[in-house]
Amino acid sequence: MELFVLEHKKLWRKRSVRVSVLLCFVYTVIFGSILSFQWFGFGSSNDYTSAFGNHFDGYAMIRNSQAYSHTFGENLTDESLQELVRDYQRMDAAGLEEDLEKTDWAAISSWLGTLYPELRDPENPGTMISYVDPDQLTDFYGRRQNAVEDFLENNGQTGSEKAYLMQFNQKVNVPFRYEWVKGWTQILGSMVAPDLGVVMALFLAIVLSSLFSGEWYNNTSSLVLTTKNGWKKLAYAKILTGLSFSVELFFLLLTGMVVSQLFFMGTSGWDLPIQTIKLIAIAPMNMLQAEIYEYAFVFLGAIGFCGVVMLISSAVKSNVLALLFSLAVVYGPMMLAEYLPYGLQKALDFIPLVGSGADIFRTNTFHLFGKYIWSPYLLITVPVLLGMLCIPLAVMRWARRMKI
Repeated sequence: MELFVLEHKKLWRKRSVRVSVLLCFVYTVIFGSILSFQWFGFGSSNDYTSAFGNHFDGYAMIRNSQAYSHTFGENLTDESLQELVRDYQRMDAAGLEEDLEKTDWAAISSWLGTLYPELRDPENPGTMISYVDPDQLTDFYGRRQNAVEDFLENNGQTGSEKAYLMQFNQKVNVPFRYEWVKGWTQILGSMVAPDLGVVMALFLAIVLSSLFSGEWYNNTSSLVLTTKNGWKKLAYAKILTGLSFSVELFFLLLTGMVVSQLFFMGTSGWDLPIQTIKLIAIAPMNMLQAEIYEYAFVFLGAIGFCGVVMLISSAVKSNVLALLFSLAVVYGPMMLAEYLPYGLQKALDFIPLVGSGADIFRTNTFHLFGKYIWSPYLLITVPVLLGMLCIPLAVMRWARRMKI
């Protein structure tokens, strides 16, 4: 334990580590959360050519939008949908642009495009909510059921795979609760997944890639063999240091993001079904459950990535090579994925922090041992297991190098 404490202090005393943590916090919490809520994400529009041209009034706009959504009742029905569309068209006709910003026009237009494609006017460049006849918007949930089944058929997911996925869909409660959706769309679609994991991967690689290779860079490897602890105890101390740093960084970011979210949005809408973001999603989850899953995905992915980086660091003597290889683990598959067969693309998602917690909105499956498994189950477990497998390999690899 004493050796771990010393290694932990040694890591945090590095200026590069402190700068990395600060930059990561500024990017994810200050820009990605606080300023996004207050300014360029939810502030009222000023300069339509740039999100950064928004007014600095996100808090007021969020509260106004939440209050507006409450006027249409708690549940989303044919009648409330018609009224939402009708009220938008009234404000649009009157030129009330400021009032239009508090509506869920983007989410509603997405629903209309998914469920009522026959009402789309190809000669009208506007969004469907601006011109569709509200009285024609009927059988919302029947159409959604058909849309889910049609999507699976068109996606080649038929037979037993379709039956497996439809079991999830049958657990989705209807009618949906309805409140302001845009805020949750931003949180689940951008702030947490995929941005948080991708950003954490960058800074974890910078900090942890030199954990073992730094001993060679600093010419201290020979000293390790002469100490009373030796290479093995030091190796385990370094492993614990890397894991603890990953946990500390995650919870630092988590705390900042959750506190800012509670300040700007409160707890409103936590029990909305995720289908209000993507209608054909099959997961019977609400927004809070989805957010917990996405944070768990990032946390476990970060632990797994930590193990991979430490294995790389133990295998090479160059800090630069260790950093480049660590970055390539995450960013390489992202760059190459579109050029690879679909099956290989799915397999790459098992690499820590390469996949996405947003898979809860999708219908991806893996066929293993004769059974279909919904991808979110594997994407939250396999990456961390791979990382844990890398830890003993890192110790053995570093031991082999130390004995040479």
